[in-house]
Amino acid sequence: MASHGARGRSGGRPTLEEVAARAGVGRGTVSRVINGSPRVSDATRAAVQAAVAELGYVPNTAARALAANRTDAIALVVPEPETRFFAEPYFSDMLRGVGAELYDTEMQLLLIFAGSDRERRRLAQYLAAHRVDGVLLVSVHADDPLPDLLAQLEIPAVISGPRSAGETLTSVDSDNYGGARSAVEHLIGRGRRRIAHITGRLDVYGAQRRIDGYREALRDAGHPADERLIEAGDFTEEGGRRAMTELLARRPDLDAVFAASDVTAAGARQVLREAGRRIPDDVALVGYDDSAIARHMDPPLTSVRQPIEEMGRRMIDLLLNEIADRRPAVSRGLERRQVVLATELVERASS
Repeated sequence: MASHGARGRSGGRPTLEEVAARAGVGRGTVSRVINGSPRVSDATRAAVQAAVAELGYVPNTAARALAANRTDAIALVVPEPETRFFAEPYFSDMLRGVGAELYDTEMQLLLIFAGSDRERRRLAQYLAAHRVDGVLLVSVHADDPLPDLLAQLEIPAVISGPRSAGETLTSVDSDNYGGARSAVEHLIGRGRRRIAHITGRLDVYGAQRRIDGYREALRDAGHPADERLIEAGDFTEEGGRRAMTELLARRPDLDAVFAASDVTAAGARQVLREAGRRIPDDVALVGYDDSAIARHMDPPLTSVRQPIEEMGRRMIDLLLNEIADRRPAVSRGLERRQVVLATELVERASS
């Protein structure tokens, strides 16, 4: 059997594809091993390292990026105002997970805000110039044109939560429906019957799924949802204050509140206290996210924990795989992946 030595099948420098073929894995896996990613099994790592040694493959990052028309940069795009990004723990937790997963790669991370029309136009021009290899899109609204633009430009992209049940892009989300159900079932189990819900932004699919979970948990317990106990919010503290004020005016007899975020719950708590309602004696309160805010509230807030950092890590994992094989999904015979991670109710003194 002839040895390949330091040359590949073409007679020249061994390629990443030849290493992948020798190791019996995909080229994306080879790239992850070479970049030192921990998200590869020991057996796979050993097979790739053996193939690298046998073929005499020498990684050349700059040449590889140039030949593949790559920038070695990923954009984390947030279509929200900067003020919201820095005010809500969800975004910092997501960024922490993304950064941790990218740490062992050679990719640069660009944080881009696109909360205004001007910022969106500038971003569209930037993306059209293909200055990044892929995009992570966080906090996506149903009418957001960015996902469709990314698809048209054939830029690999992963979004944090689908825009609808028929999402065509790869997405990573938490089980919003199940998380809401667990919150309401917990309140029902504590003897609460007039349970209000302050929603998130209703153009966000995750917020819609939380309403579905809220309604169906009540229905299954024999307590059909009273629409007067549902008030629209927007995931913000001020939105929580406004919604709680409306709910108390409309249904002063409510005995529990399920808020769509911890930040919203903090706003609701302020209004309840100003109205002389004791938590949890008079009104039980449950939030969503299990952020630092939940642990530091008085009383500490019962909250639905969604694994936000893990969501960020999974988004990067999926995006790197798409970047490694830039052919359209149709030609690969693959469907876009919709990953849903489990949630967990963390019980504290507020309920």
